[in-house]
Amino acid sequence: MKFFSLSLLIFALSATYAQNAEQIIRKMEEKMRGESAELEMRMQIIRPRYTRIMQMKTWAKGQDYSLVIITDPARDRGTAFLKRKKEIWNYVPNVDRTIKLPPNMMSQSWMGSDFTNDDLVRESSVIDDFDQRLIGTEILDGTECFVLELIPKPGSSVVFSKVKVWIGKEDYLHRRSENYGDKGELVSVIQNSNIRNLGGRMIPTRIEIIPQGKSGHKTVIEYLNGQFNRPIRDDFFSLQNLKNFR
Repeated sequence: MKFFSLSLLIFALSATYAQNAEQIIRKMEEKMRGESAELEMRMQIIRPRYTRIMQMKTWAKGQDYSLVIITDPARDRGTAFLKRKKEIWNYVPNVDRTIKLPPNMMSQSWMGSDFTNDDLVRESSVIDDFDQRLIGTEILDGTECFVLELIPKPGSSVVFSKVKVWIGKEDYLHRRSENYGDKGELVSVIQNSNIRNLGGRMIPTRIEIIPQGKSGHKTVIEYLNGQFNRPIRDDFFSLQNLKNFR
């Protein structure tokens, strides 16, 4: 009887942890994005011999819609990426061509950076494509954080075998992620910092992704301006806007 009761207790605690993990992720996503987001960003692609800088505007609505337009430098201006539910499109103005990206391109580098196409348009969903597990708490840079382990569900398009995520226990802000490969090796680290008020929200405004095993390689995104929860019509995320937005 004691063994049976202990087993029930362990099962109940495990179920609570699983439930809490999803709740933590949902609170994090609400803090970071809200129902919709409009952002101006600067990206630095840092390499041992050069640094390349781009600026862009992005719009996102929930999990289903996002639009990214490059505004600078001039040679890339107008290059755009659109997500409409499960469809991903890329417009290349130099050749006036719109390309539908197949799933196997989502893991490829975005514009030569250390981010992937999936990172920028968020095809994968932390809630829908991963099993989440709360594995503990940890102090990170003076902030107590939940530590979660995310395992891709069978059939998902996620390229990593595991992702570890650190989320602030008090503010539910995403502080750090670690992406792991098929052999359990650490592939890349994402660090979020410079928390400040942006569009009425306190969020990290600097995102660094550091690939492992590539000395001197790093990509930094900085949020310059932003607005959240402004109504955006679904038809704003159209192929016409993808080509003609200025």
